[in-house]
Amino acid sequence: MCYIADGRSGACDRYANDGGQLVRLDPLTILRQRAESGGEVVPFLDKEWDGDILPSEGGFVTAIGAGTTYPDYKPAPFIVASTVDGVDMVTVVTEGIFSYCGVKLKIDTDRHLGDECSPVRADGEVIGHVTTSEYGSQMLSLGGVHHLTGGSKKEGRVTCSTMLALCNGEAVELAIDGGAALKVQAGRPPVINGQTEERMRVGCGSATVGMFAAQWKGLVDEVVVVDDHITGVISEHQAGKVIGWAPTGIRINGRRSTPGRYFQVADPGTGWGGTDLTDPLAILGAFDPKVAWPGLSLLMVSTTGEHAAYFELDEALLPVGKDMPARLAPSVRRIADNCEPALTSVLFMAGAGGSLRSGVTEHPVGLTRSVQGALTYVSCGGAPVYVWPGGGITFMADVTRLPRNAFGYVPTPALVAPIEFTMRAEDYRALGGHMDYVMPLSEALEGKTGRQNDHILKGRRGVQPSSGNPWPTGPDNFPWRRHSA
Repeated sequence: MCYIADGRSGACDRYANDGGQLVRLDPLTILRQRAESGGEVVPFLDKEWDGDILPSEGGFVTAIGAGTTYPDYKPAPFIVASTVDGVDMVTVVTEGIFSYCGVKLKIDTDRHLGDECSPVRADGEVIGHVTTSEYGSQMLSLGGVHHLTGGSKKEGRVTCSTMLALCNGEAVELAIDGGAALKVQAGRPPVINGQTEERMRVGCGSATVGMFAAQWKGLVDEVVVVDDHITGVISEHQAGKVIGWAPTGIRINGRRSTPGRYFQVADPGTGWGGTDLTDPLAILGAFDPKVAWPGLSLLMVSTTGEHAAYFELDEALLPVGKDMPARLAPSVRRIADNCEPALTSVLFMAGAGGSLRSGVTEHPVGLTRSVQGALTYVSCGGAPVYVWPGGGITFMADVTRLPRNAFGYVPTPALVAPIEFTMRAEDYRALGGHMDYVMPLSEALEGKTGRQNDHILKGRRGVQPSSGNPWPTGPDNFPWRRHSA
């Protein structure tokens, strides 16, 4: 229902009018399989298709650039038949229009980004919220149908454009109400309040004490690992007790959990260990004069090794700052060395619903049950997905495992994402698949389009799958292949 002038592209930037023909602008993307021996990439589609017959082995037609099934009654743009280990297979290839979709962000940081449920904004519009803080990471939930279609037009447009940028590997700027300003990009370190995060913590304060207790024994009298969640104190901790650590009379201002583990030592923030502290001594109470002694040495360190300070008690049993001794510097570096690089993970999440399933089969619930029963393998641009248990086909995909620029949009607003369903031909027939529209893989690789396509494909490109991705028709996805191979 779009009107596109000759020589112009549509509002979605996906289709254009080329001399009266509707042209799909993004090239159809086909994965190139590496030899099982780890040899060279199968050398097809290294250039624009020129009409020559291409090999049918080692290729997988993704839905990137394939087109969509809308309206509902249309079969998927490509329904491709292939033979794998002597078994006839079918892969249904379509781009899905997802109004019901979102993006989940995992941001590796100890810093406090915002309270749970705090709104997350882009360009001033609320597009999501802060969710839980997991082990060294903060989670954000962006998008969803309410932000796409339930608010103002600007909210929907900004939500869609932000998710599209994130899914296509671009950097976006976000602001959390009452919290931090962020610049995030899939597979890159997050930038928090203008500062690039370098390390994900090695563990909570308690875990850090447990990991390094033996290395600190005999070098220092007391160690406190400052952490917004669980601050560890080595002389009280079980790890210290087991190796004979002497009591020091230290007192921590916080809620004691189990021995050597303290909660709520400070408010959340962007300082020491994800607290609001710039001075770690603020969490210390007075040392017990019956146990402590002048000259007692104290190391205070954060869970990433980013912050560290050394103190000794004076005659009044007050900690006095000293230069970091050479004997302790390696242990602080070791904490940092055992931290993983801080990254931003972007997971696209969507529910595959009505028109998409109808493009696969005339009996849509059959596809759902086939996916739930592991008879049908779901991929997203050739990349593996996690399918949530329960009703429907709700899946998540790591956007870094897809070819770049795999996602598009429509002005609904909604995202357009590739999705493929692979199964045995006999299973496809049994669930009411569109058998009249099945085409051999060799024809798809030759450049032919599915007869249900009402547009011309601009071109084709061959890409290597992301390292670590299972091959979509490989034995890892179909257990029966392991026995037949």
